[in-house]
Amino acid sequence: MLKDLLLIDIETVPIVANYQELSTTWQELWWNKIAKSVPINTTPEESWKMKAGILAEFGKIICISTAYFYEDENRNQHLKVKSIYGSDEKKLLIEFLALCDKMYKHNKNFYFGGHNIKEFDIPYICRRLLINDIAMPKFLWLHERKPWEVQMLDTLNWWKFGDNKNYISLHLLASVLKIPTSKDDIDGSKVQEVYYQEKNLDRIVNYCQKDVIVCANIILKYKGYPLLTNENITITKE
Repeated sequence: MLKDLLLIDIETVPIVANYQELSTTWQELWWNKIAKSVPINTTPEESWKMKAGILAEFGKIICISTAYFYEDENRNQHLKVKSIYGSDEKKLLIEFLALCDKMYKHNKNFYFGGHNIKEFDIPYICRRLLINDIAMPKFLWLHERKPWEVQMLDTLNWWKFGDNKNYISLHLLASVLKIPTSKDDIDGSKVQEVYYQEKNLDRIVNYCQKDVIVCANIILKYKGYPLLTNENITITKE
């Protein structure tokens, strides 16, 4: 049910802006990890900018946007959006867990939703929790569960319709379903530039929030509900 969903989207960047900032040991670890998966003649410096942010061993989370549905007295769907962000990743993760724990205590049936969260957002969060020495809460203790025991709503998997070879970006899925896209300012490839060069975290947060709103509208489209309007969306810091 929609009321059980906690939608999430994360934004990540490399742990440092440039490859040269890594110690020799970490430069070697990086190149051993990535060398076989980048085009021939790609330098370590180039590969760092291309890939480091999406690998939890070499990146960090700078924003987690969350959202949940609720109904008004006329049973119209509304969405409440809250973002947790900052350069102190450990603080950010602790605050995110506090939000999840609050929801878990209120609704033991809550589960995560989002786009490609099974293969990216949730595993990335779990790995960064361990790296930051933060205890794993019960609702994220997923690695020992069987696949059918892990309840998540992933719009990427919905669109596969059993075709496991298929991949679709959130932007393309929104476009084909005629849902307003979130890619009207920056996209994921620009996040590290905006973070490290522009130092404009607010711009990244705005982009991340738009992604969870787009995902919410995709879910409503699948279920045959009207799409959200600006009047049905509340962005809060509470």
